[in-house]
Amino acid sequence: MTQLASPAPTPAGWKTYDQFAAGIATNRLPQSEALKGQTLHIDLPARALHLHFPQPHQVAWTDTAHGEGRDAYEAVEVAPGTFFIDITFAARPLSALTVIVNLHTRRVLAIECRVRSPEEAGAEPRVAQDFLVGTLAGGLASGLVPRESRDLIGLRTWQTYSPNHTYEHTYLSSERYCWQCLVGVQRGHGDVDMATYYQFDEQQYIFTFREFLIPVASVFFFNFESQRSTGKFLGLTGDGSVANSPAGAFMQTASTTTYPASHAPI
Repeated sequence: MTQLASPAPTPAGWKTYDQFAAGIATNRLPQSEALKGQTLHIDLPARALHLHFPQPHQVAWTDTAHGEGRDAYEAVEVAPGTFFIDITFAARPLSALTVIVNLHTRRVLAIECRVRSPEEAGAEPRVAQDFLVGTLAGGLASGLVPRESRDLIGLRTWQTYSPNHTYEHTYLSSERYCWQCLVGVQRGHGDVDMATYYQFDEQQYIFTFREFLIPVASVFFFNFESQRSTGKFLGLTGDGSVANSPAGAFMQTASTTTYPASHAPI
């Protein structure tokens, strides 16, 4: 397992990635084998991505930015015809690629996560994220074009990942969100971290965050119609190993704050 230098010191009693993530996929939607045998040709900005799924949990990929390979993946059908596909790379263990694709509208949003060295990250979170809006090749795309959104600003949700994991999220602005642990090993802990939000379709949003105190970032698909959250974490464990872990929650809206235009968050 790839290891990097130990993360920067954290407050006394602060839990590491592996300590809080154990069991956090308990309430996750099941993995799907619906893509087995299919090939997805995806057009991204100045980049083409081809994904072939010869068997469950294995993808043969070609990427004009990174070459080609055969690696592990998982897929979850997060809405009818919409898949959350997460790919890890044996040759690039510090990186992972999440591809959200709607087979009906042919819309695609890809999110690349990459663990950086402390020197490269500087004062920013250790895990960087890049967002690529695309389409499935070979046909006309329809419906909403995935785009950055302010719709979640002011919303507060409870995310129950397991009987031992409940977190409260408050989406503060277009760049930051606040979290606190209500149930679990992090109970009483909380922080404000960097966040990005995209609307993928009606009542469907992508929520991502990048933590400061520990080297971890996440990608989640929020389906407000089904009140389910499906995602993953990429980061460093307590011993400096790289881990890409699934997660998922039952999602409940707690409250919403509205702001007048004169002093709305950024």
